Amino acid sequence: MKLTIALSKGRIFEETLPLLAAAGIQPAEDPESSRKLVIDTNHEHVKLVIVRASDVPTYVQYGAADLGIAGRDVLIEHGGDGLYQPLDLNIARCKMMVAVSNDFDYEAAVKHGARLKIATKYPQIAREHFARKGVHVDIIKLYGSMELAPLVGLADAIVDLVSTGNTLKANNLQAVEHILDISSRLVVNQAALKLKYSTIQPVLDAFASAVPA
Repeated sequence: MKLTIALSKGRIFEETLPLLAAAGIQPAEDPESSRKLVIDTNHEHVKLVIVRASDVPTYVQYGAADLGIAGRDVLIEHGGDGLYQPLDLNIARCKMMVAVSNDFDYEAAVKHGARLKIATKYPQIAREHFARKGVHVDIIKLYGSMELAPLVGLADAIVDLVSTGNTLKANNLQAVEHILDISSRLVVNQAALKLKYSTIQPVLDAFASAVPA
């Protein structure tokens, strides 16, 4: 029975390799050097589809992939409809943070009830965060580098993923508020889990046994 796994290039793919190995799955090619979007494995019935990180939940939701690996940030923005999320894989870890220019007094602005302009790739996460705080915001959706927005006056603050914080420092920004911890999770198409249980469940078990502490 065929099994299709949706993955994205970069850090998530690299950190997924040990989990795939635990399930006895080895990609035939490296997606970073290959132009192929469907990659064979050492199992004739198992294929990897290489998609944009933000598209992984959609491919799984609509059955174009049986399994996928996506960041918690992507899943929150997607909404998670029709997806079974059995496992936090504890990989590609980082933090969702609020960051501002070094010369912007974020605490004072929040305390005095200022309406803030927030630039982000993650409008749902940002909107919910500031709603919980009772802070009025205007959300500006961007797709490129968030760090530029405060520097040119487009936004008062950004909501973005932070790993080392080096990019923030290089652009005279600082993280001022932690929103949530992010890691990548395994997502499964619910119909596929029922129809292909004998094929999918061993992969889930192997992944679970190999999840880093």
